[in-house]
Amino acid sequence: MYNLVKLSKAANYSTTRIDANKVSLLNYVTTDSILQNKAGISIATNLPPGGGTMPAFNPNNILVGNIRPYLKKIWFSNMQGGCSADVLVFDVNKHYDPQFIYYCMFKDDFFSHVMKGAKGTKMPRGDKNQILNFLIPNIELTYQKKISSLLSVLDEKIALNQQINIQLDSMAKMLFDYWFVQFNFPNKNGQPYKTSGGEMKWNESLKREIPLGWDTGTLLDIAEYTNGLACQKYRPIDANFLRVIKIKEMNEGFSDNSESVRANVPQKIIIKNGDVLFSWSASLDVKIWTGGKGALNQHIFKVASNRYPKSFYYFQLVNYLQHFKMMAETRKTTMGHITLEHLQQSRIAIPPTALIMKLDEILAPIFSMKINNEVENQKLSELRDWLLPMLMNNQVKVYE
Repeated sequence: MYNLVKLSKAANYSTTRIDANKVSLLNYVTTDSILQNKAGISIATNLPPGGGTMPAFNPNNILVGNIRPYLKKIWFSNMQGGCSADVLVFDVNKHYDPQFIYYCMFKDDFFSHVMKGAKGTKMPRGDKNQILNFLIPNIELTYQKKISSLLSVLDEKIALNQQINIQLDSMAKMLFDYWFVQFNFPNKNGQPYKTSGGEMKWNESLKREIPLGWDTGTLLDIAEYTNGLACQKYRPIDANFLRVIKIKEMNEGFSDNSESVRANVPQKIIIKNGDVLFSWSASLDVKIWTGGKGALNQHIFKVASNRYPKSFYYFQLVNYLQHFKMMAETRKTTMGHITLEHLQQSRIAIPPTALIMKLDEILAPIFSMKINNEVENQKLSELRDWLLPMLMNNQVKVYE
């Protein structure tokens, strides 16, 4: 076990500011754009009004979202930019390795410490003075760099897989839309059907033209939607259990706080990697599950089909999601509530089965690669999270 020192010995809050004119959506960080559960950042959706200056960050700064610290929002900066006032920017002094300090703060212990000093109930904020009292291991600088170098290799591979999956998602969606939304699937001569003058026919139910020979139907015609169950009555009675997939788990994966049920729940609600999930209540979202075997909560549909491939019913549902969200807005609520009746009322264009299968020959390998990358990332994250406290407590050593 290493000797411990306060975080304030290694880092303090940056006081630098940046001209608002030098900040764009690409380098502006808010508490919303820092992702939960230590997942990095996303692109901000808007900039603050007016000019002037704002808090600045630079490469090797550590940014922490200070609203609701239990959300575990942290990011190690690789660029220069500006941020909102509720994002804490930590500047590490020359006696410590910035990335090592980042990994010290990456631990769950750090966020538990911040919550102990947080003020407020609905929107708790960490106490800036109390945060700096967090204890970190006092390690010689050269060895700090060895630890951070080892952990960063895992994070770099995770980030690479994430970037690959973003590209795979974009490629698959673009192909599906090009074939089945823009109707530019290859004709018998290999030319894009609609662009090259393929015959179109007006469809009254869709209020648009679709290719000659295509059919129409509903989301219920192309897949089955199996609702999960209220899992409270299946509480574990022994060591054989499954974790429950609620909306939180659907988006973030399982955690130590995930609910558990006994393993012999009805087979229809057991989920495995590759299953398509549709959260129809509260949030409206469609995901391909990669978190391992689990039991489905009643606010999520499992979507499957014996007739059509996954790529077809997945993208049809993804594309129709915007319509469902517009329905929620019409009801003046951000809360979704999609029923089987809504699915029955949907209207979609259905291509000939042979054409659907032809596109799936291209999309299925993309889906498989994406799933494999996400499963690998979960294993890498688990390895990193296991190594992190072991390295910090001197239970595992890094050698040349």
